[in-house]
Amino acid sequence: MKFYQQELKISPKKRGFHLITNEIIAAIPEIKDISIGQLQVFIKHTSASLTINENADTSVRTDFESHFNKMVPENMPYYIHTYEGPDDMPAHIKASLLGSSIQIPISNGKLNMGIWQGIYLCEHRDFGNGRKLVLTAFGN
Repeated sequence: MKFYQQELKISPKKRGFHLITNEIIAAIPEIKDISIGQLQVFIKHTSASLTINENADTSVRTDFESHFNKMVPENMPYYIHTYEGPDDMPAHIKASLLGSSIQIPISNGKLNMGIWQGIYLCEHRDFGNGRKLVLTAFGN
């Protein structure tokens, strides 16, 4: 079995859902050496997350952001963790809802995702710093 690992720094993004599939593929070209395996993508942050969803229609990403902001609003009177700004505690909750890790099958040297699927960096802070991802590809 082969194992490859890279750390990828994603440039700062405004709050929202951003497609990063191509950045990930470019950062770990060793995927092409794996016939059958997995790619794990892990984000090293608590106020941003990862998910897989629609890669073609940008309105899906806009609707995600709108829905998450209604579902987890800012300035709730019961938030205690508020000293980093009104967007911080909601960002932690949103990140926990979506998660810090995704796995994608690798087949014949390529990510085996559906034609309309893409990897999202979900930036939950108004102005997130650059985000670090750990990419681990493994298989035969």
